[in-house]
Amino acid sequence: MKKKIAIIGGTGTIGSILEEGLSAKYDIVILDKNIDNPKHIEVDATDYHDLLRTIPKDCSALINLLNVSTENDFNDISQFKKKTDIHFFASFYILRAAIELGIPKVVYASSNHVTDFYEKDGVSGLGREITVEDYPYQRTLYGTLKLASENIGHILAYEEENNLSVINLRIGSVRRDEVKDLQKNERFNKTLLSHADVIQLFDLAIQSTIKFGTYYGVSDNKDKPWSIENAKRELGFVSKMTSEDVLERSKTELDSINSNYEDLENQNWLN
Repeated sequence: MKKKIAIIGGTGTIGSILEEGLSAKYDIVILDKNIDNPKHIEVDATDYHDLLRTIPKDCSALINLLNVSTENDFNDISQFKKKTDIHFFASFYILRAAIELGIPKVVYASSNHVTDFYEKDGVSGLGREITVEDYPYQRTLYGTLKLASENIGHILAYEEENNLSVINLRIGSVRRDEVKDLQKNERFNKTLLSHADVIQLFDLAIQSTIKFGTYYGVSDNKDKPWSIENAKRELGFVSKMTSEDVLERSKTELDSINSNYEDLENQNWLN
């Protein structure tokens, strides 16, 4: 029988990739506030009691992919609250719901913005790859709240009575159209977490028996700004598809299409 995994905030890019990539292995349940698929379940993650009512009780793990866009959130109080409701309060509620429902694992999609003070345009300002050991300085409210939620997870994971494992994945750049965005944006060539590696990394996090861990989610791209050494060592992560691989595969596929087209044209000419 497949383990059941609930993905909260699962209708976005990463959720769609995980739903497709992990459904053969797990019973995937998508929960979100805005849904357009009858198989998905509506939930307001800022309402703790709604979470408790909605999350399937027989889940083996929860994945927190919640996200919200705001503007001027340090200057506009309503925008600050909107961001905080999702990226702090709802993150805490998901952790508490896991404890109350007896769900032993939470995988938290944190962000590279936890240390974005050190990185610009995909280049580390430290003269080396940024590690999880570097003190986390942020430039944004988003990064600050992501770090705060990581730390709440640390507290709750180490309260022995909770029987909870928390894995934080500081996600780099996950793009719906990888090829197009890699060709348009040089930063993504360094910061990409490819679709294949998204699936692998979250799967490894679900399987992990580590009590608490924090890892950068980035493919092993040339000149990547963040280190994945502890993800390799502790989770067994081995990047399957780098940004260079994505572009090379696209080129190979295009060459194959062009070759088939030329063969067809030649056949038509001979006929």
